[in-house]
Amino acid sequence: MPAAGPINLSTPLGLRTAFRFPLQSKLSQAEVLQGSAWLLVPFIGWLLNMGHRIAMTHRMQHGLEAWPAWTNYRTLLKHGAITFLGMLEYHLPALVCEALAWHFGSVWLHVLAAVLWIVATIAVPGYITHYCFTLDPREVFDPFRAMRRVFQGGRAYWKAWGIALAALACSFLGLLVGGFGFLVSSVWFWQVAGFSFATVFSEKFGLRREMAEDSR
Repeated sequence: MPAAGPINLSTPLGLRTAFRFPLQSKLSQAEVLQGSAWLLVPFIGWLLNMGHRIAMTHRMQHGLEAWPAWTNYRTLLKHGAITFLGMLEYHLPALVCEALAWHFGSVWLHVLAAVLWIVATIAVPGYITHYCFTLDPREVFDPFRAMRRVFQGGRAYWKAWGIALAALACSFLGLLVGGFGFLVSSVWFWQVAGFSFATVFSEKFGLRREMAEDSR
């Protein structure tokens, strides 16, 4: 069924709207396919896709249509790299703990590494939406501020996680149509997840052009 209007960050977050967001127009569908093709380029394609999600969210936060966002590849690569470095920083304690677990053969260290990994993953959305808005790297490398924002997100934040996990499960259906099908469904999933968290945090912290006062 056709959507009542464009799906953007002012649209109430729900499973249907989030799932439809990357597929709502011919242009958005074309950009999903373009992102899927870039995944054939190891690592660089992943960084570009991350930068693309930053660009889409930034455009919406500043009163523009999300697409076209596959522009200025150097800038997309920079945004993807900065975001990835933030993820690496947040997950580094878990990686170190896991290395020690293998070195010492400690089950408890494996468990601790898993807990640290989950905590880091939970914290990551706490910086991405703010970075999308300001494009200031200082938003990225403060895990305590990111975790504080997660708690401030409240139930809406966990609703976004529920939608993201549902999309992740659905993305494996792409395997039914071969390898490239899974690349397409993976890009779709990342965009659904990014849209869901961006909707929550943009609303909570006033990260939209029409209410751009800093409420951090």
